[in-house]
Formats: sequence, C-alpha cells, structure tokens
Amino acid sequence: MGKTTKKLIADFFMLMALTTSISYIANPNIYELITAVTLNLIATILKIGTTGILNVEYLATSLVADFHLIPALIMDQMGNQPEAVSLVWGAVVANIVSIVIMLIEAIFRALIEEEEEY
Repeated sequence: MGKTTKKLIADFFMLMALTTSISYIANPNIYELITAVTLNLIATILKIGTTGILNVEYLATSLVADFHLIPALIMDQMGNQPEAVSLVWGAVVANIVSIVIMLIEAIFRALIEEEEEY
C-alpha cells in the first residue's frame, strides 16, 4: 500500500469518526458512539507511521479523541449520558484540530511539489 493510499484511508476514517461523533451528540445512541469509538481507533492505528512535518501532532490529536471517546462509552453504559456527550464534544474538538493539521500538511505537500517542479 502506497504512502498516499494509507494517508487517504486514515483521513477517511478520521472524518467518519468526526461526523459520527457529531451524530451521537445530536442524537445520543449507543450504537453511534460504538461506531465513533471504532472508527477513531482505526484512524489512530492508521496514523501510526505516517510521514509529514506535523505527523506527531496528527497522531496526538487522534489519541486525545480516543481518550475522550472510550470514557464516553463507559459513561453512556453507566447511564450518565450527559457526561458522555460532554466527553464526545472533547473528541470532536480534537478531531477538528486533526483536520486542520491534515489541511496544513496538504498545503505544505503541494508547495513542496510545486517547488520541485521548478
């Protein structure tokens, strides 16, 4: 699997985790939360070993989201849904930061490729 393909798949799972987390906030449902946790864990695993200027920060944001979503799942199962929703908000913020980093990386990569052409 090529470097670009791996990054594409990781970005896909990160965006899916973000949108599923937002969906859980809008309509708290345990299945949506389980899906968000699973998608975010997959995104985290795929981010391991990615290359880029901000790859450490990119992975860190995913780990932060994991450390919000997993306790949210536990809180939801314990019947404390408001706390679970609060924790999922933290994961959403972390995933938004991750998307910003993803966009910065894409801009850097485009600039580097443009310079190499000349």
